[in-house]
Amino acid sequence: MSTVTTTKPAPTAPGPASVAAYPGEGRIGLRANLRHIGALVRRNALQIKQDPESMFDVLFMPVIFTLLFVFVFGGAVSGKGNQGEYVSYLVPGLMAMMGMNIAMAVGTGVNDDFKKGVMDRFRSMPIARSSVLLAKIVVEIGRMLVAITILLGMGFILGLSIKGSILDLFLSIGLSVVFGASLMWIFILLGLTLSSAQAVQGMAMMVLMPLQFGSSIFAMPSTMPGWLQTFTDYNPLSNLADAARALINGTPVGDSVWMTLAWSVAITAVTMPLAVRKFRQKT
Repeated sequence: MSTVTTTKPAPTAPGPASVAAYPGEGRIGLRANLRHIGALVRRNALQIKQDPESMFDVLFMPVIFTLLFVFVFGGAVSGKGNQGEYVSYLVPGLMAMMGMNIAMAVGTGVNDDFKKGVMDRFRSMPIARSSVLLAKIVVEIGRMLVAITILLGMGFILGLSIKGSILDLFLSIGLSVVFGASLMWIFILLGLTLSSAQAVQGMAMMVLMPLQFGSSIFAMPSTMPGWLQTFTDYNPLSNLADAARALINGTPVGDSVWMTLAWSVAITAVTMPLAVRKFRQKT
């Protein structure tokens, strides 16, 4: 009497297609989503703790830029011996610049995470895809606040005085954070679209340089040619710099605060859905 044995096929490891989308992602509630964001924020913060060199740009960039522009260009812009007046003009403007430069790091970080395979781990986890991006933005906002604090500290050392109220000071910081967070979505989209971190940096610099130097951050637009004044008037960095400068120096803010908020809402409304969609497609 012969027996017939059957062999079960060996289980196969799930491929990328089988884990590309978590079936319950759409049903993740708000509380669970917040827990996921909190856990990912902690992960990103621990990465910074393990790699403190990643904070060098936040710690040294405000010091270098403040000293460079005050003592190298301050005399030429405001007149020799008037660097103190230039500090009151420059430092509030640099708050806008800090947010933009730190926002660029988000795009390179997202691109680098894909290159290192970090995102492959997230594919098999029951988390909302948007929580990965939101956690990065929360951590970068923390880095931005550190940079702005150091920038203001340097300003106080060089003679900056707050002529507005403390509430106005915090409002200027809040505007810088809100606008910087909106810019992060642009650089996240670039990081998800371009092929390498170097390409993200190159594209970012092409955007950053004209916006930064074609604004009211470093010099008064009235000293610029007419065509450049027109560009400066519509530059969102000029609106933020003018708003922060007016709040800190106790001068009328005009429409600069509302224009900054309008730019922030518009940029976020356009780029955030595109970035989240692109991220879901890649994961």
